[in-house]
Amino acid sequence: MDRRCYPHWEIVKQRIGFHDLTFVVEGKSVYSINGTPHPVEAGDIIYIPPGNEREALTSARCPMHSYAFNFNWWPQGSADALPLPFVTKGAITSEILGGIKQFSQVWMSKQAGYIMQSRALFMLLLHRLVTMTREDHRRVDKRVNQMLRYVNEHYAEELDLSQMSQMVGLHPVYLGKLFKTHTGCSFREYVNRIRINHAEMMLSTGGFTVTQVAERCGFQDLSYFSSLFKTVKGVPPSALFKT
Repeated sequence: MDRRCYPHWEIVKQRIGFHDLTFVVEGKSVYSINGTPHPVEAGDIIYIPPGNEREALTSARCPMHSYAFNFNWWPQGSADALPLPFVTKGAITSEILGGIKQFSQVWMSKQAGYIMQSRALFMLLLHRLVTMTREDHRRVDKRVNQMLRYVNEHYAEELDLSQMSQMVGLHPVYLGKLFKTHTGCSFREYVNRIRINHAEMMLSTGGFTVTQVAERCGFQDLSYFSSLFKTVKGVPPSALFKT
């Protein structure tokens, strides 16, 4: 995790099957992501989701020192990406650096319960990153917030942008663009995400068949539900089904 590069350090070109989250604390490097070079230096954060091609070289005069986290979500191989760009310039705050060092201390000490504590610290670190990214954008429009609340409470019902536009008093086309500006995804993508997350919880808890879960989460087409679930979570819903 604590990566102190020598002058000729490199990462050979390959398509990765994990999330690469790297915090550059000293020096310089150039990361090539899908063939596009991204110069990075102290203070920058690199995030490369699985499925992307990665290659890197450090500066011989100013070798990079970084903290690198390579991880996967559960289920293994789930491709849900963090809402972060490939490179976030000058984003390492004292709070983030403190969190990284605390994680490193717990992980290296390997005291009783260190794995659980390390996971908790890492999730707090990810939450801070995502929160920081959102704070850099304008505050979420109150009409978009109204839609988010409505979807979270009525996800099992029929939902579409036309219905939402009547609720908040905006044209559907404009509302769709406004929603994506503030959330980073389309209205349909957000609805599906909420539904699939609820479905995952119900399947993991048990007591419902896959068909019942699909219906209770707003999916009328079982085939579409199964396909979407596997796309989002990396496994079919039957893999989580508990009797």
